[in-house]
Amino acid sequence: MANILQQVITYQMSGLALLENENCFIATANTKFKNFQDLIANLGDTVSFDLPPRMVAETGLVVGSFQGVTQRVQNLVCGESSNVNYAFTAQEFIFNVDDYMERFGASAIAELGASIEADVASVILSHTYRFYGNGVTPINSFTQLAEALAFYRNYGSPKVDIKGYLDDLAVPAIIGSGLNQFATNRNNEIAMSWEVGPFSNCTWYQSNLLPTHQAGNVGINATTLTVVSINGAGTQITFSGAGVSDPDAIKENDLLQFQDGVSGQTDLRYLTFIGHKVSGNPVQVRATADAGSNGGGQVVVPIFPALISTAGLPTTNINTPIVAGQQAKALPSHRRGMICGGSALFLAMPRLPDQNPFPTANEVDPDTGVSIRLTYGATFGQNQMGLIHDAIWGKTLVDEYTIALIFPL
Repeated sequence: MANILQQVITYQMSGLALLENENCFIATANTKFKNFQDLIANLGDTVSFDLPPRMVAETGLVVGSFQGVTQRVQNLVCGESSNVNYAFTAQEFIFNVDDYMERFGASAIAELGASIEADVASVILSHTYRFYGNGVTPINSFTQLAEALAFYRNYGSPKVDIKGYLDDLAVPAIIGSGLNQFATNRNNEIAMSWEVGPFSNCTWYQSNLLPTHQAGNVGINATTLTVVSINGAGTQITFSGAGVSDPDAIKENDLLQFQDGVSGQTDLRYLTFIGHKVSGNPVQVRATADAGSNGGGQVVVPIFPALISTAGLPTTNINTPIVAGQQAKALPSHRRGMICGGSALFLAMPRLPDQNPFPTANEVDPDTGVSIRLTYGATFGQNQMGLIHDAIWGKTLVDEYTIALIFPL
């Protein structure tokens, strides 16, 4: 692709700032891996971290048999990569861009940072199963933020490092709702900054790069599904009521909630993650793959987490079994933010190896937090000098430490 450059005599550098994005995910992610950030790594390298083991309390002082314990781990794979590249001829470099390279570099890093930020934010789609919001009613008040935090904590949550990530377009209405409340000191603070800031022991951030989820037709059409059966592992539910022979009935990462008030059925509730007591959280799950319906309108939906009602197991998580006749609905298409705690959003960005014989530099950009590599070289005999800014990264999010915030499109 040919470069489009201006002759030196026809322009002055304007000093215009870059149209930057709000890279809050990169800036707030947990990057505390022992020595990992200092290692020279390649695409596909993996780091593992431990999750707290799960146990169950038994009544009395007599132990019938010792319960087994499982050491839980979660893997983070450096499976993502991106680059920004550009090249010049010797004449272009000498007469047009030698004194302009800083501007090209700043634009390249901002673009690379936005690419990484959007990908890190996308982990919300694949690592949340509980949610607040219905995809139709806007989240536009401090009351709703407090309600979301109440559901988050009711299930069980860390006591520290709670962060919320909001759609930036929802923030003005939320702040406006706060200014209507009689809370003088807080109102003065948010009015002066026009930011949500700390609220209810949660630090709030806003993003213009939240991921968007395109729902399957069950969610788009607000279809009510009825349980036919569930497999023994609790990971796959057969529903009836979907459209006939619809290949797009359920899409991967659709979020579904079991309905209250179904005749003859007990309302489903999650148990607290620790303690296994009935919480106030409705049972919500994430579809882990696309699922089409058959000619009778039945659809087999693989779900996370597994829904287990067997008493006495550390993995038991619902108050009553999944049985035929219970009903569920999926969310429509939406934009997805989140609340998470305990530094449960992980990001690894190790240094890439040098690309000998080409000059290579590895640096951390202070604005975006992106660890990047710059490689410079010439194509022999072609009068072309190229530069490549690139990076690799991996990200993950611990599902049980997180609740999604659902913003209508």
